[in-house]
Amino acid sequence: MASHSPLRLTLAVASFFVSIISPATSLTCSTQNVLSAEKTPFQTCLDLPELESYLHYTYNATNSSLSVAFIATPSRSDGWIAWAINPTATTMSGSQAFLAYGSGAGSPPVVKTYNISGFNLTEGRLAFDFWNLRAEALKGGRIAIFTTVKVPAGAGSVNQVWQIGGNVTNGRVGVHPFSPPNLNSRAVLNLTGTASTAGGGSKTPGNQGRMATNVNLGVNLGVLVLLGTIFIF
Repeated sequence: MASHSPLRLTLAVASFFVSIISPATSLTCSTQNVLSAEKTPFQTCLDLPELESYLHYTYNATNSSLSVAFIATPSRSDGWIAWAINPTATTMSGSQAFLAYGSGAGSPPVVKTYNISGFNLTEGRLAFDFWNLRAEALKGGRIAIFTTVKVPAGAGSVNQVWQIGGNVTNGRVGVHPFSPPNLNSRAVLNLTGTASTAGGGSKTPGNQGRMATNVNLGVNLGVLVLLGTIFIF
């Protein structure tokens, strides 16, 4: 019986590391099968730098439109997610937002539009045209917001803001937390390139993908070294 102990230990260690690695390798925009309203893949996707959120988008310079799919997980089962464009600033105040929350098992999420003034959420018309607005419930409690918005002709970028918030009670939206990730969930989205600038730096999908690959490769090599050590001893 003692001869089986190293094998059992090896399997236990391997299972532990697989449980750690699997979520990290799955939660990237490039592994999400997301299609536009035309049932085609989006041109670009970003792992947003805050709140474990993701943006898939396609910019059409011909008609000055931006098609997006924003994906995030509410902080609680009765919480909400939102993605917005601020036409005038990089702050949350003044944002024109699409906000979605669950509506019960078997029903698609509710999605509404909000004008954000300060910390007040006021449901209403937005400052720009949009179409194909819908929301979908995804696996793992995630919600996806889909829409296409009209952007100014020749615009090279837009100010985007995203958020996950508190509870929704009888259609009334609660405030979001004021932790650093919630306060820093904003960036400049470049429409014709791949960089999305947040704060004083920039991140591109390619750089983020390489970073994730390096981290996962390092963990995998660590597992192999550990397993080799177990087999030797």
